[in-house]
Amino acid sequence: MKQYWQALKSRPRIGFVVFGLLATSLLSGCATDPPQLPLPQAKHHTSRPHHNYRNKQAYNRPYRVRGVTYYPMASAHGYSETGVASWYGSESGSKTSMGSHFSPHGYSAAHKTLPLPSKVRVTNLHNGRSIILVVNDRGPFKPNRIIDLSHGAAKRIGLNGLAKVKVDYLGSAD
Repeated sequence: MKQYWQALKSRPRIGFVVFGLLATSLLSGCATDPPQLPLPQAKHHTSRPHHNYRNKQAYNRPYRVRGVTYYPMASAHGYSETGVASWYGSESGSKTSMGSHFSPHGYSAAHKTLPLPSKVRVTNLHNGRSIILVVNDRGPFKPNRIIDLSHGAAKRIGLNGLAKVKVDYLGSAD
């Protein structure tokens, strides 16, 4: 190897050419932009992520729970969803997202993205019983659940534990 470099030194023109070729080949790899890989996206539950939330109540603005950002709907007109419902009731006396006191025996519900307050009809698909109630809280934050009913509302439609339900938006509860 040492002899090779000495030969290059003795012939300046060959050394210049080799150096030029080496530099050109190294720099030619920089002529194009590297491929752009997609960045991992945060998980969002949303219907309209670009809604202007100025002039809205705090409980209808985007919020974050356990690393997930939720975007409340600006309008729920036409909303209808089928999925799993659960009930909650141990939070008696706690405040809802809207600031009202939660009554486990009342008829209310929690939803991740419906505008608050919303009036909805919840139908238990196992027995056909339904109830109209007000969504005034946020949740449920367990996987695969679309709505949490107060214990009183769940009992009224025969929901014990978990049940498949249909939720239909009826309008604002203002």
